[in-house]
Amino acid sequence: MAVRLSPVSQSKFSKDAQLLFLRSALTVENPFNSTQQVLEWIQERNRQVRVRVERISFSRMKSWAFDAERNRLAHLSGSFFSIDGINVQTNVGPVKDWDQPIINQPEIGYLGIITKVFNGTLYFLLQAKIEPGNVNNVQLSPTLQATKSNYTRVHKGKSPNYLEYFTDRLRCEILLDQLQSEQGARFLKKRNRNIIIRTDADIEVLEDYCWLTLGQIKELMGINNVVNMDTRTVISGISYGNHSDETVCFYSLLNHSSNTVGSRLLASELNAEVAVHTTDEIIHWFTNLKTRYDLLIRSLPLNSVRDWIIEDDCIRHKDGKFFRVIGVHVEIANREVTGWDQPIIEPMNEGMCAFIAKEISGVIHFLVQAKVESGNFDILEMAPTVQCITSSYDNKTSLRTLPYLGDVLVLAAREESVIYDTLQSEEGGRFYREQNRNVIVLADDDFSEAVPENYIWMTLNQLKVFNKFNNYLNIQARSLIAGISFR
Repeated sequence: MAVRLSPVSQSKFSKDAQLLFLRSALTVENPFNSTQQVLEWIQERNRQVRVRVERISFSRMKSWAFDAERNRLAHLSGSFFSIDGINVQTNVGPVKDWDQPIINQPEIGYLGIITKVFNGTLYFLLQAKIEPGNVNNVQLSPTLQATKSNYTRVHKGKSPNYLEYFTDRLRCEILLDQLQSEQGARFLKKRNRNIIIRTDADIEVLEDYCWLTLGQIKELMGINNVVNMDTRTVISGISYGNHSDETVCFYSLLNHSSNTVGSRLLASELNAEVAVHTTDEIIHWFTNLKTRYDLLIRSLPLNSVRDWIIEDDCIRHKDGKFFRVIGVHVEIANREVTGWDQPIIEPMNEGMCAFIAKEISGVIHFLVQAKVESGNFDILEMAPTVQCITSSYDNKTSLRTLPYLGDVLVLAAREESVIYDTLQSEEGGRFYREQNRNVIVLADDDFSEAVPENYIWMTLNQLKVFNKFNNYLNIQARSLIAGISFR
């Protein structure tokens, strides 16, 4: 399906990088692969690649074991990750003190995408990758998705494809380079390097890889469980810059209409001149909450974690809530190592992550929550308006206690108010068949702009500004904004 096109020069790219990102985001026509061909290709890879994931007891896991006192569950090499116990104390929310297991993976991995310009349009090299916990086996992942233990070959397997493009700085131009957090309720202060690079070199497109425009990737994010979490977090960091009202209007017209939801979202992305709050006011709001909210984490032996039970085949909550840790044996034919065992987190319920948006002063704003989670690197992160991933959200308690979940919003939103609604998987290397409903609801004009102290209105442009820096937007917020399409 490959078509040979001519790359543009390096100097022109450097000058116009943000506009090339924007052009790619507005482009779904692709001479390499149509979006339908990509979906068919994913299905074909699912048929061709042998996958076997078997649930096994902890005692059967090779290279993994509890220590003698059952303090933690870890790999015998000391690498990869471990399942540890923690006690959490906070002054926020209805529960102020609890224990839980958590994934401890202090190493920083690569989530990297190679890009290249063909005939003036930027293309992204994505991989059809299978993770043991994926709902549907194959999902579109970054060009390189590797933990430090993977790319340093602790597993004694092959080196990840295209690694040299990210380790040899002379090969490529860096377009985006950020440290971003993982799920704060499941990982202990975990971060990965989100990086996008651009090359002029001729690259061999290997069997499980394809070139896509950013517009196609966003289009595919509108389909359940096609684009994996790691691609979504990298894509979320892309900024298209700040532009005048005239430029915003121009790109809206290029997008066929100046009054579609997509064009109004584009205006929220590009317009830095109109917002309810200034950047300094948002920083003050966030800093003030950080000084008032407490988060104290203390390590615990797994065998002394309250309300959690260690059994031979799982670590589970006594009431069947939240999640459980299970063991799996994995065989995937096209991986650097084709067979291994590991622990993995299995959710007990499907979750809900939702932004409420509203047009204020002519620009769409998003209602952002400052959220404390046990594994956060620095107490708070900016989260969606509603984020419920640890237990069933559609119940009387949740509807009564969680702001903005019930009433006429999110769960009861009118169909015409829902501008984005998909099931998105969490990272399949650590989470077993976990998917959360991702929703964006456009509120009516009469929706109150007055909000609780840990909420604030921000434009999409402002969200992108804060996403440039470490540990501001959480993975759930990043996943949602990545899926926003301007078409």
